[in-house]
Amino acid sequence: MSDQPAPDTARQQLDPRTADAVRAHAARTRADADQYAAVLEDIATHGLPSVEDCTPWEELREAQLARLAAQRPAAA
Repeated sequence: MSDQPAPDTARQQLDPRTADAVRAHAARTRADADQYAAVLEDIATHGLPSVEDCTPWEELREAQLARLAAQRPAAA
């Protein structure tokens, strides 16, 4: 046994705006996971799509980099 007191296990409550933001993040994460699971289930059921129906990863990368660049504030 330890002579040290037990740690305080009480939780600190979030302010309402922070709690709402955490709930919104959880909802977005849940929606993303559901979409990902649906894609995997479709692949399991129907197999992989043909190469002709897919977008090359290079195009996806460039589109994502362009989206990120558009979000970045311009340097002075």
